[in-house]
Amino acid sequence: QVQLVESGGGLVQAGGSLRLSCAASGRSFSNYAMGWFRQAPGKERAFVGAMNWSGSTTYYTDSVKGRFTISRDNAKNTVYLQMNSLNPEDTAVYYCAARQSRASPYRGVNYDYWGQGTQVTVSS
Repeated sequence: QVQLVESGGGLVQAGGSLRLSCAASGRSFSNYAMGWFRQAPGKERAFVGAMNWSGSTTYYTDSVKGRFTISRDNAKNTVYLQMNSLNPEDTAVYYCAARQSRASPYRGVNYDYWGQGTQVTVSS
């Protein structure tokens, strides 16, 4: 079992920045690839980005490339999502997820554990 707890969400003006954290507890964090997803009101959950076990490979959806950065600190069992140049379209609940398999990082069904989510609201 892996427990994930997100933090760092909040209200920010357009153009601002936030850093989300996802703290993991339980089984060895370094064995898991990590992903970030988001769900906007009235929309389905969508892939934001992911990072492999070692942190050597990252994946991003096109709309956040160049603005969002994923990092992880295996010593702290934590993964981060640095979000810059935020715009109102980034408003959503953000979830981190852990994946042990080598399946596609883009699909939520491939992840084994999920956090409870943290709200990010970007005002115009």
